Amino acid sequence: MAVHYPDYKAPFWMVNKHLETIVPAMWRKVEAGPFRNERITTPDNDFLDLDWLENGSHKAVILSHGLEGNSQRPYMIGMAKIFYSHGYDTINWNFRGCSGEINKQLRFYHSGATDDLDTVVRHVISTGKYDQINLIGFSLGGNLTLKYLGEQGEQAKELLSRAVAISAPLHLSDSCQAISSLENSLYEKQFLKELKQKVAQKAKLHPNELDISALENINTLWDFDNQYTAPLHGFKDAEDYYRKCSSLWSLKNIRIPTLIINAKNDTFLSASCFPVKELDDNPWVELDITAQGGHVGFAATDDDGHYWSEKRALEFVESSNR
Repeated sequence: MAVHYPDYKAPFWMVNKHLETIVPAMWRKVEAGPFRNERITTPDNDFLDLDWLENGSHKAVILSHGLEGNSQRPYMIGMAKIFYSHGYDTINWNFRGCSGEINKQLRFYHSGATDDLDTVVRHVISTGKYDQINLIGFSLGGNLTLKYLGEQGEQAKELLSRAVAISAPLHLSDSCQAISSLENSLYEKQFLKELKQKVAQKAKLHPNELDISALENINTLWDFDNQYTAPLHGFKDAEDYYRKCSSLWSLKNIRIPTLIINAKNDTFLSASCFPVKELDDNPWVELDITAQGGHVGFAATDDDGHYWSEKRALEFVESSNR
């Protein structure tokens, strides 16, 4: 594995990691589109909503968002925009229940739901348009992307070209503890507010299968995952879910060129999310470790308004295949 330490510098006025994280998420304005919306059916008769930007290209990029994100978050649109402007078709997909309409099945999405990513990948392949398909994932979507590649192993070479994961929580248990720290309490409260609302909505569709009486006593993401995420998706408890869905254990099996971009000052990531020694023997994975960047930040821009992470992802995807 190649490890790089890019000399990325945040804008001078972003004086701490929280500004680097919050400003791009809350106040960045990106214009792209119009997107073409498509709803596809999953094997279990649920649905996934996809937003396409199309050039009529033979190259495509599939983008996966983060926890409680969606296809139209600024980081998703910004990444789609730079690839579209360089001749790629892009597909921003929404996890189950994240497109503004609650999904039909009792399950929703989680950090290891690679079956849904596989459904999207195979749908894009089925169009017959593309001889190159790439994956990019952010945060939870980055973990999902890496886990998927590890599960696919050698078979991924038949489906995909390259992949990029940005701000990926490779060790979910440690990252959950990080999010639950005092300095991250505002982030955790916002995530919990949105997740609780989603469970309440789902209970209206499945009143006899989903008990929401525990919601008012849930104060941490671990509590939520232990009470809802884990049992709804076939895991024993939160720790079983974190252990089985952490992409850290899948990285050794990745067999297509893959780039991980994680910042040391990412307030959501633990030391386990910088696996330099663990990947010594896997030449397919590159790891960029920056001192700054925040969580899904990397907000230094060029003259066209593209973020540093967007330019780095494009550079990697366009580099020569092995």
